[in-house]
Amino acid sequence: MRRTDKYPVEGSNALWQIYHTVSRWKGFRNFIWIQISRYSPSLRFKNWIYRRMLGMKVGDNTAFALMVMVDVFFPEKIHIGSNTIIGYNTTILAHEYLIQEYRLGEVHIGSHVMIGANTTILPGVTIGDYAIIGAGSVVHKDVAAHSFVAGNPLQVIREGK
Repeated sequence: MRRTDKYPVEGSNALWQIYHTVSRWKGFRNFIWIQISRYSPSLRFKNWIYRRMLGMKVGDNTAFALMVMVDVFFPEKIHIGSNTIIGYNTTILAHEYLIQEYRLGEVHIGSHVMIGANTTILPGVTIGDYAIIGAGSVVHKDVAAHSFVAGNPLQVIREGK
């Protein structure tokens, strides 16, 4: 089960009300830094952006491939351990804006995790240490340490060590 906090809205859908929950300046500033990091070939520079400019918790030797898209509005809710690889074009979300509510949830990705290309990680999930996420997966629930999961819907391929 994902751990998210729910915030109801009245009137137009929650996405139309986004700037009631986050400042325009923060959204613009974060968008620029994220776009720079998406195209940068330097892993050190990317991690500097994520840690210093976006407030993410990123462990040592974590590698973000090209085109990784982290949450624009709430990147500070993303925590990633050490020696983890985030594959090409992966999206990591800490928010969901729906019709009558929006949801916020922290994302915790452990150490020594491998996330395949084109994966989407939804808010409120935890991925345990040494887990492997197959390419193209949608992570909508917690993933146990040492597990291999893949697909949409996410299915366990192998559990434990």
